Amino acid sequence: MTDLIQHAATAGPVECLGQTFPSDEARRGHFLGLLAEKLKDPAFRKQEGFPKGTDEAILAMSDPPYYTACPNPWLADFVRHYGKPYDPSEKYSREPLAIDVSEGKTDPLYKAHAYHTKVPHLAIVPSIIHYTKPGDVVLDGFAGSGMTGVAAQWCGAAPAVYRHELELAWKRDGRPAPDWGARRVVLNDLSPAATFIGANYNLPFEVESFGSAGKHVLKALEQEIGWMYETLHSDGKTKGRIEYTVWSEVFTCPECAGKVNFLDEALEDESKRVRETFPCPHCGAQLNKDRLERVLETRIDPASGKPWQRVKFDLSSIVYAVGKTRYEKSPDASDMATVARIEAMPIPAGLPTDRFPIEDMYHGSRIAPKGFTSMHHFYLPRAGHAMAALWRLADDWPERRISAMLKFFVEQGIRNLSVLNAYEPLAFSQNARGQKGVYYVPSQLSEVAPWYFFTGKLKTIEKAAAGFRAGQSHAAIATGTAARLCLDADSIDYVFTDPPFGENIFYADLNFMVESWHGVATDSKPEAIIDKFKNKALPEYQHLMQRCFAEYHRVLKPGRWMTVVFSNSKASVWNAIQVALQQAGFVVAEVSALDKVQGSYRQMTSTTAVKQDLVISAYKPNGGLEQRLAERGATPDSAWDFVQTHLGQLSVIKVKDGALEFIVERDPRRIYDRLVAWFVRHDSPVPLSSDEFLSGIRSRFPERDGMVFLPTQVAAYDKKRAQVAQAPQMELFVSDERSAIDWLSDFLKSKPSTYQELHPEFITQLGAGWKKHETRPELSALLENNFLKYDGTGDVPSQIHAYLSNGWRDLRNLEKNDPQLQAKAKDRWFVPDPGNARQLEQKREKALLKEFDLYMASTGRRLKEFRLEVLRAGFKAAWGQKDYQTIIKVAQKIPEEALQEDEKLLLWYDQALTRTESGA
Repeated sequence: MTDLIQHAATAGPVECLGQTFPSDEARRGHFLGLLAEKLKDPAFRKQEGFPKGTDEAILAMSDPPYYTACPNPWLADFVRHYGKPYDPSEKYSREPLAIDVSEGKTDPLYKAHAYHTKVPHLAIVPSIIHYTKPGDVVLDGFAGSGMTGVAAQWCGAAPAVYRHELELAWKRDGRPAPDWGARRVVLNDLSPAATFIGANYNLPFEVESFGSAGKHVLKALEQEIGWMYETLHSDGKTKGRIEYTVWSEVFTCPECAGKVNFLDEALEDESKRVRETFPCPHCGAQLNKDRLERVLETRIDPASGKPWQRVKFDLSSIVYAVGKTRYEKSPDASDMATVARIEAMPIPAGLPTDRFPIEDMYHGSRIAPKGFTSMHHFYLPRAGHAMAALWRLADDWPERRISAMLKFFVEQGIRNLSVLNAYEPLAFSQNARGQKGVYYVPSQLSEVAPWYFFTGKLKTIEKAAAGFRAGQSHAAIATGTAARLCLDADSIDYVFTDPPFGENIFYADLNFMVESWHGVATDSKPEAIIDKFKNKALPEYQHLMQRCFAEYHRVLKPGRWMTVVFSNSKASVWNAIQVALQQAGFVVAEVSALDKVQGSYRQMTSTTAVKQDLVISAYKPNGGLEQRLAERGATPDSAWDFVQTHLGQLSVIKVKDGALEFIVERDPRRIYDRLVAWFVRHDSPVPLSSDEFLSGIRSRFPERDGMVFLPTQVAAYDKKRAQVAQAPQMELFVSDERSAIDWLSDFLKSKPSTYQELHPEFITQLGAGWKKHETRPELSALLENNFLKYDGTGDVPSQIHAYLSNGWRDLRNLEKNDPQLQAKAKDRWFVPDPGNARQLEQKREKALLKEFDLYMASTGRRLKEFRLEVLRAGFKAAWGQKDYQTIIKVAQKIPEEALQEDEKLLLWYDQALTRTESGA
């Protein structure tokens, strides 16, 4: 073991940021000295998101210049040295790529260390290979446990089997072969707990040295406190080794006030199932968990020496092993004496005693009433001694990099050896059985022995690390806010990020346990979450996310891509993310949702259907587009310039199960939405009305199957289209007036129909997805305001003539003014040609704005029902006139949830607020 440590410390000269050091320890010592000087600078410490901790604690976690438990002052140097400057003349072109964000969750490397949420590295690898080339620099500002970094390095270390599978899959899809080779990566997270995990995943270490050190630590622990985990076998002589002990909360019966040990009464001995109801052992009353009354016992807090009330637990059973045979027993007098002896010992040195920020925590009401308010409260006395000893042994290890890996190893027991670990009688293992993403102290605890948990975990890490060796100088990790990265503008080649979404997980609160052991805690002020306990609602979340996306936009090279993973949240949060992306300057090119049944992706057509894993592909427009807009201003030419650029970024062909898929982003209506967002983001009026845009785009660009292409793209689509039997169909979700009009337009394009024919089809579309506050329009009103009807006289319109000629053989050769054809066409509704459409649009917009004036003039309480189309037309008109106060005034009259759940309204409103606050 000593030889391995010596080998790791003196492996020879190392290069770092252009400097050569005699050893890695020399490199580390040099930069630790520089970081120590930095930490003395008050301005450095005043940075937003700077973690809470002493200089000593921050230095103890750090491994500079590659990892710092604070903002990393060497990030820009890392990218300048290993990356390439932005070259506007470099040819770069990619299409959006959807990935399966669940792929690889059983991989040993993914399982080597737990974190609240993380995208497996194997799911990220295809994206990095697709958007970058070897040596490029990838950024993840919400890096969590660092899987993006592992994926970037895995591109050069993937085994032959994985490479072969990906190459075959890409060949089947008609894509070029993957360009294998490691990429550099910059990782950042607000949480020191997260960046420490990420650093140890991504920085190289001697696996053999770590394995030997881990075994040594567990052996030293056994010599030190092994007696605490001994129990007598049933023969009264043989010593067994405890694997875990079960503790049960004690309650009282509401009828007789008798003591009730929950597990003793509720657990069935044979089936090992917990009964929902059971009789009181004293009075026979039928009880269940809800009827029981909690018992608080007064103890002496071992840290403060003051009285402390906590829920009462009794030792219920002990599971132990003699040799390779497992047994279970009730605690005997000897066991109780051991427990009493441990409880009488002083609190172990090194066991954190930090008080939880109960008042500012969502989970505070779960743990405080049960008496758990400080770190040491979460460990039964024996577990507290075990964890404190393990941490000390890891911290005292003489080789710094191995010491860090030992802490990486030990910190996984911080929750699993605590009272958060629930006892589940039917589970194969009692490890990690607590509820994920919450603080919850269950009524049945499984107090696992350190060897029972850590022996298997050591093997897992060794196995994972043996199959993946991180490269020297391949990763740089920082701790701080993603809204302020120490990076040069236009320096990053690709961004992959999995940010927090709304109020799904409260990372700072959950990381408090781990960070207490390190002595460095998250600054939660800039944390991008929704949390009423920290006075952060959806608007605050959106603005925090916008700042982070704006920083991504600043550092990403023009014309390059960002992938954002979005998981299981509300429509309002989804809209906030879209608006934040657009305001930051990104253009969304594709939103794909994983179909977990089919195992494939489909493109999103609704902003309300977000209860699934989504992958957002967005790009930073190239510098030429921005420059031309600045020179021309908001003109029609600028609008068509945007469309030309945007179409070049979109997928040309999407195939699923051999059939062509409709590419949602090529729908002219979706392109117009992107166009509007682009000009609004640049504080410019939209130079084209929707009818001008829709008629203009079809005359300027070829259209196929309802999708618009560049002339250079359409040949590839036509070739593929000729190979399939059916044209792709767009799936529309009708949820408001606009989507109802879109559905009618698509339906009538292919089948001009009478009201009687159309009505039953239309009614089936108005399902449960209709927006809550949106007035349901009458079909007759929608038809009158947006479409035309043939009255049975004169020439049959070409749209109806084409439909009837194709559908009825006896009508094919008739002229447009033939009475038989006129009779068949009478009363059919159809989509108007561009000229008539413009007149209808102008008439409709005039009516919408007139109704908007009524909204403006209304007084009193908020509007309960309204037409979103009226609000959208009014907001757009007010924006064009720079009348921001009107937008704000009307927005305050509608329910907040309605505003937040409509991406278009939210965009106008948020921009109006920004302009008003800035004095524009």
